[in-house]
Amino acid sequence: MTEDLFDRIEEAHRAIRPQVAVTPLTFSPMLSAASGCQVYLKCEHLQHTGSFKFRGATNKVRLLDPQTRRNGILTVSSGNHGQGVALAGKLAGVPVTVYAASTASPVKLEAIRALGAEVVTLDDSNLGVELEAARQAQLKGMKFVSPYNDLDVIAGQGTIGIEIHEQARAEHVQLAAVFASVGGGGLISGVGTAVRRLIPGAAVVGCWPANSTALYSSLKAGKIVESEELDTISDGTAGGIEPDTITFDIGRNVISDTTLVTEEEIKAAMKRVAQTDRWMVEGAAGVALASMLKRAPEYQGRAVAVILCGRNIVLEKFIEAVQ
Repeated sequence: MTEDLFDRIEEAHRAIRPQVAVTPLTFSPMLSAASGCQVYLKCEHLQHTGSFKFRGATNKVRLLDPQTRRNGILTVSSGNHGQGVALAGKLAGVPVTVYAASTASPVKLEAIRALGAEVVTLDDSNLGVELEAARQAQLKGMKFVSPYNDLDVIAGQGTIGIEIHEQARAEHVQLAAVFASVGGGGLISGVGTAVRRLIPGAAVVGCWPANSTALYSSLKAGKIVESEELDTISDGTAGGIEPDTITFDIGRNVISDTTLVTEEEIKAAMKRVAQTDRWMVEGAAGVALASMLKRAPEYQGRAVAVILCGRNIVLEKFIEAVQ
């Protein structure tokens, strides 16, 4: 599957480049000095809609057939994926409906509405909403776009890996590791596939909040299992996974190492990057940075890339986290 997926990623890289932002891979002197590594930040929080999700959404929408474009697409999201799909749909003239749990941030849901999508909230868990959204899409004749369980979406996210390779090579940087946060696994499946092919000497490190480990627990068990989900500031990676998700098999093939971080470590990382690089990032980005800082002793003197996957956090929540 990874061979075919890499071909899809290369195609997506060529096709969506005019629509997406080529985000910078920036060297962080202060994080490097503090960690003992050469730290490069892949600034996906500067992507359109404030997260990497616009890449996968754009790739999915471009591949829709004419009838599906007329019928519209339906997805599920706590914020970032919904915004990405909403904007991609708006630009292509495709109607978008987004299902979300009633506990989702009202600010994030309003951002989705502002991009022209219809928002439907349900009193259920994230996984429960996801399964109901897929059912409703089938009933209504709409295309369901999973945030992660979709090869076209994964291929779009994988274009980040190609950019990291191109940008590191241009600076004559040999990366020893790439750190990416994991929820459903769409980001790391795509990025990991690209990195494994293009930077074979680099570790692909999957990063989870200890409070939300659905795919991590499944990978450790060797099969998809249920895991207890606790509250986490990394709401972009929170929730369960579909029982047939393709990211399980892809993840087994591309993730070379894993790291769990506590809520305190995530918040400390969010504060650290705000102080050192003046970036305000969301909890999911903090997960990847916290994981790098935790594993830094293993990469002393070597170059590592950390994907800052998004910035969409409510201001009050960010202030509370970094105090």
